[in-house]
Amino acid sequence: MAKWKKAGLAVMAAATLAMTAGLAGCGSDSESGASASPTDAAKASPAASVAATATAAADPASSLKPAKLRLVYPGSPQKDQAAVTEEINKYLQKKLNTTLTIESFQWGQWDNKVNLMVASREAVDIMFTAQWSQYAVNAGKGAFLALNDDSGKYGNLLKKQGPDILKSFEEKILKGSQIDGKNYGVPALKEMASQGGIVYRSDIAKELGLEEKIQAVKNISDLIPILETVKAKKPDFTPLFLRDGENFNAHYFANYDYLGDGNIEGVIFKDGEETKVLNRLEQDRYKSTLKITREMFTKDLINKDASTTQLSTNDAMKSGKVFMIVCPLKPGKDTEIASTVGLVGNLKQLALNTKTTATSETAGSMLAVSSTSSDPERAMMVINLLYSDKYLNNLLNFGIEGTHYKKTGDNTVEPSDKTGDYSPGAAWMFGSQFLNYIWKGEPADKWDQFKKFNEGSHYSKGLGFTFDVNEAIKNKVAASITIRKQYDPALDTGSVDPEKVLPEYTAKMKSSAVDEIIAEKQKQFDAYLAKNK
Repeated sequence: MAKWKKAGLAVMAAATLAMTAGLAGCGSDSESGASASPTDAAKASPAASVAATATAAADPASSLKPAKLRLVYPGSPQKDQAAVTEEINKYLQKKLNTTLTIESFQWGQWDNKVNLMVASREAVDIMFTAQWSQYAVNAGKGAFLALNDDSGKYGNLLKKQGPDILKSFEEKILKGSQIDGKNYGVPALKEMASQGGIVYRSDIAKELGLEEKIQAVKNISDLIPILETVKAKKPDFTPLFLRDGENFNAHYFANYDYLGDGNIEGVIFKDGEETKVLNRLEQDRYKSTLKITREMFTKDLINKDASTTQLSTNDAMKSGKVFMIVCPLKPGKDTEIASTVGLVGNLKQLALNTKTTATSETAGSMLAVSSTSSDPERAMMVINLLYSDKYLNNLLNFGIEGTHYKKTGDNTVEPSDKTGDYSPGAAWMFGSQFLNYIWKGEPADKWDQFKKFNEGSHYSKGLGFTFDVNEAIKNKVAASITIRKQYDPALDTGSVDPEKVLPEYTAKMKSSAVDEIIAEKQKQFDAYLAKNK
C-alpha cells in the first residue's frame, strides 16, 4: 500500500507544480521554442549579424518558413469559428509564421471520423486523443508520432519544441500517459482526479421543491422519484439526458479502469484494491446499472434518442428543456457549464461516487501530432504555446475579447450577447487550463480549488499502466471494439432490455476472444506491477 500512497503524493505534487508553472506562464511572452537563425546577408558582416540576430529574437517568425497546419477535435461546430480562427492566425503568423485550420466534429461522429482519418492517412497535424478515444489503438496503428523519441525522424519533439510543456509537468504525469515509454500525446493540464455525478437545473429544482431530495441522493436509483416529479410537473422537459459515453456506465461514473484505451475490454475498479482484470459485462456493478437505467428509460425519464443522438450534453442543456445530465465533475463544473449554455446561476452539481485518480486522468485529454503532419516541429510549437501563452489559450477557448466575452478584471470575464456564438466548451482539451480566465459566477480561487480537488483521491492500482495492443492481439481487439459499438450505446442508455440483449452481447464478446484480450492485459499488468513494487 505504501507505494501507492507514494504514487498519489507524486500526482498531487505534480498538480501543484503544474499550477505554479501554468500561472507563471501568464505573465510571460515566451517565444516557445522558435529559435532564430542569422540570414545569409548577416553572415557577411559582424554588424549585420548583430542586427539580424536582434531582429530575429524580436520576431522569431522571421526565421521560420510559412506553415499551414490542421487541428481536429470533437465538439459542436461554432457559428463564429471563422472569425476566431482569423484572429488566431493573425497572432500565429506573428509568433510562428503559421496558420491553422480548425475543425470540430460532432461527438456522435467523432470515433468514426477518427477511424476514417487514420485508415486513409488523411493529412492532419494536431489531433485530440484520449485513453477513452482509442489512444492506444491509434498509437499502435502508427497514427501518432512519438514525441520523446531521440532516435526518431524528428528527434525529441518535446525537448526541442516543447520547453513550456516540460516546465508545466512533473515527470511522473508525462510518464503516466506513455505507452511503452513513449509519449504519443501531450496531456492537458487540468484536474488530475475524477469524480462522476450529475448537473441539474437548480432553478427548476427549487420551483418544484426538489432541492432537499436531490441533496439526499446516495445512488442512481434514488433519482427515479425526482425525475418522475419533473416529468409530471414539467411535461415539456426531458428529465434526464443521456447519450453514448455520457451515462451511468461511463468510466468516470462506474469507476472502471480500463488500464489503457477505454475502448478495450478488461477492467479493474478504480475505487478498489484488487489487481485482477475483470470482464466488465459479468460484474454486478455493470448489470445493476443497466437494470436501473432501463427502468428510467421505460418510464420515459430519458430522451428517446439517447443511443443515437449526436448532441453533446452541453448542447442538450443549452436547449433550456433538459433538467439533468450525467458528467465528470470538478470544482466549478456547474458554473462552467452554466456560462457555456446561458444558464448562469441556474445549475448545480452533485457527486455520486468516490473520487479517484488513474491513467484515465493522466491520459484523459491529450493533443497528438499526427504521423501525417506536414510539419511536426511546427505542430509541436503550436501545442507548446497553449501551455504558456495566455492570450492564445483564451482566444482558442473563449473567442474574441469584447465580442464573445467582456473582461471585468485582469483575469476575470463575463458573458456577452455573443458568447453563444463561440462556446466550444473545450478548455479541458487544449493546453493548460490554469491559463484560463475566471468566468462570472466562478470562485476567484478556482485554481486553488483544483489543487485541493486533486488531494485525497483514491489512486487506482493501475495508475501509470497502459495496455500495449501488440500484433498478437491487435485483430482481436479491433473485433471486440466493433462489437462494443454495436451494443454499448443502446444498453448503457436503457434503450434496450438488458435481460434479453446482455446475454447476446456477452456471447458475441466471447466469440471475439475477449478472454484472450483480458488474459494478455492481465499478463502485461502483472509484469508492470512486479517491476514497480
